[in-house]
Amino acid sequence: MTSPQQLEALVHQQKTFFSSGQTRPLEFRRQILRRLQEAIEKEEAAIIAALAQDFGKPPFETYATEIAILLSEIKFLLRHLPQWVKLRKVKSSFLNFPSRDAIYAEPYGVSLVIGAWNYPFQLTLSPMLGAIAAGCCAILKPSELTPATSQLTARLIQENFPPEYLAVVQGGPEVSQTLLELSFDKIFFTGSVPVGKIVAQAAAKQLIPVTLELGGKSPCLVDETANLAVAAKRIVWGKFLNAGQTCVAPDYLLVQESVAAPLLEHLAQTITEFYGSSPAESPDFARIINERHFNRLKGLLAQENVYAGGQTDAARRFIAPTLLSGVTWEHPIMQEEIFGPLLPVLTFQTLPEAIAQVNAQPKPLALYFFTENGKAKEAVLTRTSSGGACINDTISHLTNPFLPFGGVGTSGHGNYHGKASFDAFSHQKSILMKPSRPDLPLRYPPYADKLGWIKKAFRWL
Repeated sequence: MTSPQQLEALVHQQKTFFSSGQTRPLEFRRQILRRLQEAIEKEEAAIIAALAQDFGKPPFETYATEIAILLSEIKFLLRHLPQWVKLRKVKSSFLNFPSRDAIYAEPYGVSLVIGAWNYPFQLTLSPMLGAIAAGCCAILKPSELTPATSQLTARLIQENFPPEYLAVVQGGPEVSQTLLELSFDKIFFTGSVPVGKIVAQAAAKQLIPVTLELGGKSPCLVDETANLAVAAKRIVWGKFLNAGQTCVAPDYLLVQESVAAPLLEHLAQTITEFYGSSPAESPDFARIINERHFNRLKGLLAQENVYAGGQTDAARRFIAPTLLSGVTWEHPIMQEEIFGPLLPVLTFQTLPEAIAQVNAQPKPLALYFFTENGKAKEAVLTRTSSGGACINDTISHLTNPFLPFGGVGTSGHGNYHGKASFDAFSHQKSILMKPSRPDLPLRYPPYADKLGWIKKAFRWL
C-alpha cells in the first residue's frame, strides 16, 4: 500500500472513520490502549529478536528502552485520561457577564507519525499513544533502516486494529515524501534536523500542525566539584547505550581542566567494567545501524586523539566505545551530531567560559551537568537553553511521564510524553456559553454616550 492513489485512499478512509465519531468516547480510547498493551506484552520475544536482527541491540536495552517505556506510558495514560478529556472550566470575563467558559481538548483528526530508526519500535508507537489518547486516527511510517522491526510493527498493528483507524505504511524516503503531500490534520516527526526541515516545509504548505523531535550536539559539563566516579558511570551509560545512537546521548564532554585527566581515567575504567576488555565480544553493546553510518563514524575517528577504544570492524559494523582527548571546536567531529560511540572531550577553565561555549552552538535537545555546587547548577540551568536537562545524570529525564519531552530551536519544537502526548494531538478549543437573558445593551449601537461606560468597564478588569 505505497502508491500515491493507495495512500490517498487510506487517508480518506481514516478521515471517514474519524468523522463517524467512533474514536472520541473515553471508553473506546481506553479499550484501544489496553489492547495495544496486551499486544506488546504478547510480542515481547519477537520485539527483542527483531531489534537484535536489525542492529544487535542487547535484550536488556530492548526491554528497557523499547518495551517497558511504552508499557509504562500506556499505564500512565489509562490512569489520567479520564481527567484530561473532561471539559475544563475556567474563570469567565467580567466583560462577558453572565457566561460560563471552558476549554475542550478536541482531537485533531487523522495523524501522520514518522518514526526513527535508532529506537524503531518505541519512537514509532510512543507518539501513536498520544494520538489514541486524544481520539485521533493515525498512519505510522516506521524507518526503512530497521526492516525486521518495521515489519513486526506493521504486523502487530494490522492484527489488532482496523486500517481505517490505525495503519502502518512501509517504504523508503519516496513513501514519506508522498505521505507528506497528503492532507493530514497533524504530523509528528522524529529524526534528523535536515529531514525535520523538509517535514516542516511540507507541513507549512498545508498549514498542518507539526511536532518535530530532532537532535543536535547535547553537551555534558563536568566541573571540579563533581563526584568523578559516579559521573563516569552515568556518562558512559548514557553515551554508549544503543552504541551511542540516541538523540539525547551526551555528544561531547566539556570538563573543567583541573579534573580532565582523572575523569578520563574513570571513564576508561568504567568502559572496561561495563563491556570488558574486548567490547566487540560483549553481549551488552549494540552495533551501528548500517554501512553508511559506520563509514561516516569511522571518518570522524581521528586515531591521534584516541584515549581509549578506537577499534573498528566493518564486517560486524562494530565501533568500540571510544574516548577522544585533545579535541578542539575545529575538529570535524565537533561540526555535526555524532550519533555513535565516539565521545570527544574538551576542557574549560571557568564556568562562564563553558557556558559561553555551549551558547555559541545551536540549542541542543538535552544538556547534562555534573556538579556539587548549587550556584553553578543554577547558573548553567538559567543561562543556557536546551530541550531538557539533567543534573548529575544523563538521559533519565525522558523516562518521567510528568516531564514533557522535546527540543527547542534547531533541536525541535513541541513536546510529548504523558499529558504532553495527549496535548500534542489535541486542539485546545475555547468555549463561551452565555444565556439569552439578561442581554445587556452596552455593547450594541447606537453607542452615543456609552464610551465613558466602556472605558470604566476596562479599568475595572
